[in-house]
Amino acid sequence: MNHNLRKILIKTKRQVFSENIGNNSTLLKGEGYDFLELKEYEYGEDIKNIDWVISAKFKKPYVKVFHAQRELNISIVPILTGSVYFGTKKFKQELITEICSILAYSCIKQSDPFSSYIANENLQLLTKKSKRNFAVNKMCEEIFNYKSIGKQQKIKTICEELFLKIKKRSTIFLIGDFFDIKELDLRTLNKKHEIIVIIVRDRFEEKPANLGNVNLVDPANGYNFDGNINNSLIKKYEKTVKENDHYLYEHLQKCSIRFVKIYTHEEPLAKLLRLMR
Repeated sequence: MNHNLRKILIKTKRQVFSENIGNNSTLLKGEGYDFLELKEYEYGEDIKNIDWVISAKFKKPYVKVFHAQRELNISIVPILTGSVYFGTKKFKQELITEICSILAYSCIKQSDPFSSYIANENLQLLTKKSKRNFAVNKMCEEIFNYKSIGKQQKIKTICEELFLKIKKRSTIFLIGDFFDIKELDLRTLNKKHEIIVIIVRDRFEEKPANLGNVNLVDPANGYNFDGNINNSLIKKYEKTVKENDHYLYEHLQKCSIRFVKIYTHEEPLAKLLRLMR
């Protein structure tokens, strides 16, 4: 096993099992132990959930609604394209591996099964549903060593295949840099599952420096750029990135999808904790 990968696994396991990462209360409503709210009784609801004290006070029947406490089905889906083979502090692919490891160990800590996939031009199953440490090691090794150069993102295909392959209602973590998302439409998938988006970026991608004359190769499509990166080109590029992100954030907010952005120079645990609470 690669030395850096071993360090990631040891570090994330220690972090997860020494932190309080919440419980598995979901957005689903049902019978359980955590009281959520009171609401007026509707025909057909279970009368055993009627709160007789409150009903007598307001002279109309009210029922208690609870958070569903159930075993969650978690799917971890890193989107590994050529663009993740980049980073100034660390490669985005390495950060994605660390995030996936934290999520998987969190599942084991909460006794929830997780499965994992790699997505780019299609969807590839990495590990079947499991609660074992072995599955975390296998998933992270596959992600860390994956040959992402030359792979492009087909987000429409990814969403369609996730919809078809994941049968039971699940929490799906989509992890990637989310550039070039013209075809992004999570509405249908979000009706069937709970989607959580984790955006992984390097600061340099959003605020590039004036590099002068350079020769660059796009790791996703092999496109070669040989020219001058001046202030005018940087402003045009930054505008394109902002437009991309504006569409992304607007779409996620319309779908009520939780999301977070993590940069390669940041420690991911703190942001993931805030996201999952």
